[in-house]
Amino acid sequence: MEEKQGEVVLFGTWTSPICTRVELALKLKGIPYEYVEEDLKNKSELLLSHNPVHKKVPVLVHNGKSIAESLIILEYIEECWNTTPKLLPEDPHQRAKLRFWANYYDQKVVPIFYIIATAKGKEEIEKAIEDLSQVLKVFEEGIEKDFPGQNPFFNGDSLGYLGISIGSHGCNYKAVNEIVDVVVISEKNPKFLSWINALKNCPLMEETLPPHDKLVARFKVFLASAQA
Repeated sequence: MEEKQGEVVLFGTWTSPICTRVELALKLKGIPYEYVEEDLKNKSELLLSHNPVHKKVPVLVHNGKSIAESLIILEYIEECWNTTPKLLPEDPHQRAKLRFWANYYDQKVVPIFYIIATAKGKEEIEKAIEDLSQVLKVFEEGIEKDFPGQNPFFNGDSLGYLGISIGSHGCNYKAVNEIVDVVVISEKNPKFLSWINALKNCPLMEETLPPHDKLVARFKVFLASAQA
């Protein structure tokens, strides 16, 4: 692929929620971009040249310069295209709290989803689901404490930084339920469920998330291969 100055190019893979994050932000801002689907088993030389450290997606290339890591890319988009709708509020403390909880989700919640998906045996799955419930409880309590009477997943009337960060992953929870044949997120975490379901009904989220059946089929193949 020949890159041209001034173009925005996103290297990603359709199954990845962290790539979905970047697509959501680009669409929200109305930024034209070219999407390059990567085969993660046979990564392109161009991808490796743009992300030589981690060698993974997503990578955003803007004016020939590459930016890696999804949350960093979101902030780059916000700073570079400083137009409405904005991903983050103006208040620095509010921005810091939103970044904190997005990072908490990535560090504490996301890894447990992978443990659940690859767990072997009923006891291991049940323990992982209970661990997930506990970290989500911390998330629920923290959000209510830090943002009383607010909806921090939206910035005004549009999706915001935290909504994009959490929704791109959490809105696929029913696919995970189907893949592992258990209820991964239950009424033990009612607030989280209500937040995720509200995000899932957002038109931009509906448009950008991968199709449920297609995602389930792909991950069943992936897990069968990983367990073989």
